[in-house]
Amino acid sequence: MAIAQDVSFRLEKLILDGGLVPGQKMASERQLATRLGVSRAIIREALHELQGRGVIETRHGKGSFVARIVAIDEGNNGDSPLQQLFNGHPRTLYDLLEVREQLEGQAAYLAAQRANDLDLHRIAKAYEILEKTDPLANADPDHSFHQAIVEASHNPVLMHVLSGLKNLMLLTVEASVANLNPRAELRKTISRHHKRIYQAIMARKPQASKRIAMEHVRFVSDTMREIERRGTTIIRRPVSTPGAEVSTTLNP
Repeated sequence: MAIAQDVSFRLEKLILDGGLVPGQKMASERQLATRLGVSRAIIREALHELQGRGVIETRHGKGSFVARIVAIDEGNNGDSPLQQLFNGHPRTLYDLLEVREQLEGQAAYLAAQRANDLDLHRIAKAYEILEKTDPLANADPDHSFHQAIVEASHNPVLMHVLSGLKNLMLLTVEASVANLNPRAELRKTISRHHKRIYQAIMARKPQASKRIAMEHVRFVSDTMREIERRGTTIIRRPVSTPGAEVSTTLNP
């Protein structure tokens, strides 16, 4: 049993590190047994355990496949077993921030070019709500502000991609709120970023909008990495009472 659990852990790590991607067919039991130096019975037990948790799918006559991350618009709430696995992986937060930096930078660029009057009204309203919300519990308004910008890009492919990743992207916003907002100086910096993004889009300055949006996400990522380098544990999961939980983890 312990050996099978170790094998399932190693297979999980391959998936999380990108060695196996969602939808990819896995090697046969015999190949895995040879590669990992265990019996086929152990491999079978490990695969059965992963299948039971929804991390892989076994198709009769075809073999085992890494499960897909089902998008929200496919009738799922974004909490598939494989997505939950990614949610808990230490590197996922920074992988997502890398994606956010590129996609939201482009969204801001396009929004500054293409936003109509209704889009600008929605962005302004989202920004107003964000500014009025308690910064220690404003993950949803923060996400809504960025989402309003994405919708103003009028790029359906970009909107579809980010919609499918909504729950994963929200994790990065929640992590930012939990780890950075309790620190006054960092909170002020993030607030300035939001204001500059808002002003650049409203002034219809595409290049400035893109640059500031990318700088904002990069700042969040770099700052959390620095906090970790200093030995403080980063909160990666949503918390019900950010102020209370953060105070036990971070220095004010």
